[in-house]
Amino acid sequence: MAPGPLRWERLAMSAWAAGKALAGPSARLANGLEIPMLGLGTSHYGGYSHDAVVYALQKCGIRHIDTAKRYGCESLLQEAIKESGVKREDLWITTKLWHTDYGYENAKQACLESCKRLGVDYLDLYLVHWPDTHIPGKSNREVRAETWRAMEELYEKGLCRSIGVSNFLISHLEQLKEDCQVTPHVNQVEYHPFHRPQELVDYCQSRNIVFEGYCPLAKGEALSHPDVIQLAKKYGRTPAQICIRWSIQNGIVTIPKSTKPERVLENCQVFDFSLAEDDVAILNGMHDGRHVSWDPTPVV
Repeated sequence: MAPGPLRWERLAMSAWAAGKALAGPSARLANGLEIPMLGLGTSHYGGYSHDAVVYALQKCGIRHIDTAKRYGCESLLQEAIKESGVKREDLWITTKLWHTDYGYENAKQACLESCKRLGVDYLDLYLVHWPDTHIPGKSNREVRAETWRAMEELYEKGLCRSIGVSNFLISHLEQLKEDCQVTPHVNQVEYHPFHRPQELVDYCQSRNIVFEGYCPLAKGEALSHPDVIQLAKKYGRTPAQICIRWSIQNGIVTIPKSTKPERVLENCQVFDFSLAEDDVAILNGMHDGRHVSWDPTPVV
């Protein structure tokens, strides 16, 4: 049996939590745990590479891996982690609960199945993947609350060191606050220069919810923007490094994806420079609200 949450808090000053095995800085969750600010995202539709994951772990110092049942690569990750030789206790592994497994009993079972596919006894972070529940006869709010109660139980039992949500807006978080006991430790949302939902970021930060951003390169769309290219030339960096550095400087836990080892290395080389405040402001000003991924706005 994995340790319960109080045990994890007592371990927060261990070598693992102190960041000795992490690439770059970390963010402190409400329960005292530390999540690496930079991770490696995985995805479906060709968004997984065994060699890239092994390279990230062995050569780049990456210790934060983000996946989901929806992506279909949890079992593949188990093999890559084994090959890397990195100890389980040195890793931060996040996976997500897909809407087909929402509901109290289903969510608990799905967590165990994800652990089995990943070859682990516990998850560092388990996220409710999407606010729309797709269950006939029940409101989204009812199903989210029922599902979150299962997440709370998984957390209390220590099967999940921390729990959170993904793609949740302020309205969804407000409902969850009224219906449940444990505030999500993390909210993972699309975040890049074209989509900087600052009101949501401010809301999360005011409630000690760590904001985590995916698609930091806007699926490549940001890399060809003239302002990003100009800043890359100014700093002697790549456009991808400018976007990732901007995200991290804004206090966002950032999880770029790549299936190419050379790109993984490039994406990790963002901690030896900083963007000037004026340049951060330029990138902040690129926000136009566009989504390159899912848009949760219509979900009630």
